[in-house]
Amino acid sequence: MDRARRRGIRENGAAISVFIRRGGPVALGSARMTGFRVVIGGGGIAAVEALLRLRRLVGDAVDVTMIAPDAELRYRPLAVQEPFAGPGARRYALARIAGDTGAAFVHDALEWVDPDGQAVHTLAGEQYPFDALLLAYGARSAPPHEHAVTFDDANADETYLGIVRSIEGGYTKHLGLIVPTGHAWPLPVYELALQTADRAYDSGFDDVTVTVVTPEAAPLEVFGTAVSEAAREALVDAGVRLLTGARAEVPAHRTLVVDPGGHELEPETIVALPRIEGRALRGVAADADGFIPIDDRCRVQGMGEHVFAAGDATSFPVKQGGIGAQQADVAAAGIAALAGDHEPARFEPVLRGSLIAGERRRLYFQARLEDGRAVESEVLDEPPWEAGEKVVAEELGPYLAKLGSRG
Repeated sequence: MDRARRRGIRENGAAISVFIRRGGPVALGSARMTGFRVVIGGGGIAAVEALLRLRRLVGDAVDVTMIAPDAELRYRPLAVQEPFAGPGARRYALARIAGDTGAAFVHDALEWVDPDGQAVHTLAGEQYPFDALLLAYGARSAPPHEHAVTFDDANADETYLGIVRSIEGGYTKHLGLIVPTGHAWPLPVYELALQTADRAYDSGFDDVTVTVVTPEAAPLEVFGTAVSEAAREALVDAGVRLLTGARAEVPAHRTLVVDPGGHELEPETIVALPRIEGRALRGVAADADGFIPIDDRCRVQGMGEHVFAAGDATSFPVKQGGIGAQQADVAAAGIAALAGDHEPARFEPVLRGSLIAGERRRLYFQARLEDGRAVESEVLDEPPWEAGEKVVAEELGPYLAKLGSRG
């Protein structure tokens, strides 16, 4: 076989997750077959959260197959600390997670969905029937500017460590940081700005300028006024220059044009966050940007009662792991209701997060969202969730804490 892949197969009434490659299969885990088949497409935070919540709701009353193109859950919220010698992204084997939950893991990618036939088809040419389907395959990260460095939280050191060392050595005196227009998660740009300014000061340089350009009307505006004001105060205290309501263009290296106004800056280094783009999949409803439209029960609009979606793949405007986890919990409740006597839930998003404001300070905050906008927001001295968590996920957080960093 030219391509290694995982399959769920039946043997003596059991579903066994196996890794098929040259040399033969290796069993990874097993679960009792029950007849109600759930397929989860994806292997990120939302996908794993849904798997864990589903097991808590219905135990082994459903058979679950997880199909993902990556072999690992890459937990990346702390990646912004990695270039500053802090803890970085963590990786957890999806086969281990599947084994712990009695699910089958298939190392493959979805190619198309047949909603009428209730089956998914993969790139490897396999077909998996379902009674309920959760689409949690995420979104694409695209570089927004040809002549800027795109910050990659999957490889934070490769992206940003050289910039930190240049700051420490006194070679870089002006750094430009950009939040792109379109879909993006802006929080990392502020963490990079604050940590960089902190590192320049600790290195004995008070002549380093860090400029943030963002289309937001205020920093972290998605969290509401209280959080924006706290974030702005932290940026001012750190000496970070903030240009809000602005669109950045990078026509050449070391050239940053800010509109409206056409002001031209000349940072030695320009770094942009990636733009988040939808992944249109054949057979799946999508909006003009390729994102999956969902209702308040996280069902995919126009695809009946059996197809759900969660995470960055959805059209919900806020792209954040904690929001994806809440969608996953709602979707799991809906699947449990289809499988038996359980109550469905509604998606009522609460955005929770923390801002790494330099090497010695962290801000915590949360906001209730309506139509993707904050209607209540608050800044907290201590988090009402597990300390140190950047993504608040009710099932995934405790599970990873027990699993440990080894994955």
